[in-house]
Amino acid sequence: MNIYGLDFTSVPSHKKPITCAQCRMDGDGLYLESTGTLTSFEAFDAFLARPGPWTAGLDFPFGQPRKLVENIGWPNTWEGYVRHVAEMNKDEFVDLLKHYRSCRPKGDKQHLRCTDALAGSRSPMMLFGVPVGKMFFEGAYRLLKSGASILPCHPQDGSRIVVEAYPGLAARYWIGNRSYKTDTKSKQTPARQVARSDMIRGLRSAATREYYGFAIQIDDRWADEFIQDGSGDKLDALLCAVQGGWAYSQRDQDFGIPVDCDRLEGWIIDPGLAPE
Repeated sequence: MNIYGLDFTSVPSHKKPITCAQCRMDGDGLYLESTGTLTSFEAFDAFLARPGPWTAGLDFPFGQPRKLVENIGWPNTWEGYVRHVAEMNKDEFVDLLKHYRSCRPKGDKQHLRCTDALAGSRSPMMLFGVPVGKMFFEGAYRLLKSGASILPCHPQDGSRIVVEAYPGLAARYWIGNRSYKTDTKSKQTPARQVARSDMIRGLRSAATREYYGFAIQIDDRWADEFIQDGSGDKLDALLCAVQGGWAYSQRDQDFGIPVDCDRLEGWIIDPGLAPE
């Protein structure tokens, strides 16, 4: 089975592309085969159209919090509100969320999905810093129109499976809360490089099999490349592939997604969030 991990961005370019890790799941091992970049949304759309079978983990929020959807009066299905948002341009979407936040009391301006609270991830309404709200705006409708099976938001028949990943959750398993990446070159410190090295060491260790249920095979060449990449984009893409691989390994158990998961909100894939 081909397994992909994509480190997404809301404005792909040659300078800051969408980074892709291509892996192969074979038996009880996940083998990293290559990395690549997608420098435009046209390239991203073409990626989603690749013939299956494949499973891909993508690191942006597929949905918005139920509280926002209900308060703002959007359609109450994932497909419905994603189509509704797609009728806006990005500035209109940003202004809408800004206005919504301005009318909310302090401490209740940016909501979390249930999965965000469990994973310790940012609100999908966040527009600045790490602009995951803009990633949702750019990515969710492209997922919908691709015809792929978007789990758990929009399951479809077919062999192209897309799940939501969150590399920060996987990274914390190996290095705790240590920082391991930054796009600012002056802040790409030896300490962050050590953290990436420790993460690679953990991914290649026997502990990975205990946690994910399979081994991860990373050649020395790839390991060194990921350690040297101060942006962390390649490593994040690999972590997304690992989470996508875990989802595929749980395909007979609903891909590791709780049966009572709120389909309106989505679910980050990781064994650390899986139901007992």
